[in-house]
Amino acid sequence: MLQEQSLLTHGVKKALLALSLVSALAAPFAAQANPRVVVDAGTLQVLDQEMAFRKWYPASLTKLMTAYVTFRTLKAGELKLDSLVTMSKRASAQPASKMYYKPGQQLTLDSALKILLVKSANDIAVAIAETVGGSQDQFVARMNAEAARIGMTSSHFVNPNGLPGKGQYTTARDLALLAVMIKREFPEYAGYFSIEGIDTGKHKYGNYNLLIGRFDGADGMKTGFICASGFNQVSSATRNGRTVITVVLGTDSLAARADMSADLLQKALVTAPSGPRIDRLAPDAEASLDVADISKEICSAKGAKTRSESKDEVGRQKMHSPYIHEMTREPNYVFAGLISGSDSKDGKKGGTATAVAEGDAGVINVPVPQPKPQRKHKPKKG
Repeated sequence: MLQEQSLLTHGVKKALLALSLVSALAAPFAAQANPRVVVDAGTLQVLDQEMAFRKWYPASLTKLMTAYVTFRTLKAGELKLDSLVTMSKRASAQPASKMYYKPGQQLTLDSALKILLVKSANDIAVAIAETVGGSQDQFVARMNAEAARIGMTSSHFVNPNGLPGKGQYTTARDLALLAVMIKREFPEYAGYFSIEGIDTGKHKYGNYNLLIGRFDGADGMKTGFICASGFNQVSSATRNGRTVITVVLGTDSLAARADMSADLLQKALVTAPSGPRIDRLAPDAEASLDVADISKEICSAKGAKTRSESKDEVGRQKMHSPYIHEMTREPNYVFAGLISGSDSKDGKKGGTATAVAEGDAGVINVPVPQPKPQRKHKPKKG
């Protein structure tokens, strides 16, 4: 009898332990519910989605629309890749992440696009907008017109770089649709999204998309972060002629968004297409809610100063997805910088090229630039 009770007690303990382990494993997934969409770029079928219509701050994913409008302009013959982009006072004054170029300095549109999509520089985004649209306001009007034309029914833009602004929002569903349209309309510009890094002539910057060069078949597209949105990523991968696109919004670190994107891509690439088309996906109850703001969950008052795409001192650093491998070689860097003769002080032509980003690669992508600490000067002896 005592032996039976002992066995029973032991069995209950094992069951409770198993239950606790299951709960412990399940808890993080329940707590990390994020808007996401997985779509087959060829068939437009949605393979997976959660909160696809939840309004979200796009952060630097906004630059996908900036690139789309620019590609449309190039295709229309209004500009060429060697057209000059001139830094204005407004562009130069944008908060980081930025290149710190001065008013009057110039670069080609080709270099500007590379910097936009790899370094995600906010000053370059505004300079491109002013070059393409004539002014930032006119360019933003084009952004919204194009969004409406292609069916981004729950998106609105107020600037070309994704810095926080009232009235700027999108959804995972709309971003997936935009990514598909970029792929379909502009295959000739696909290479901009898979660049591993850029070289300005003095500094080298790697792509914030940690899947490029580390996930088999990864070929794009863009990342973004502000405290209110968390860490966002639109990813693309192609294997055996089939392209899959994922959108992941609101993760708590660079590594987390890379892990989730890799896992979703891998599953989709080995799964037969099925589900409704992205352009026919029916809105859900989430569509009626206000724009989500997860600042409190992502950035504490102290942590807000140490979180960015280039240097995240708060979030998880290590990636855990088995589908992400280490890059065992030096990234392939392409040139993207100022043109020869663009003076670093007043923008007047003459002199040598200054293909230099005078800021730190680890600048903080927050709405207001952080003031630099004052250095204490020691009194001279004697």
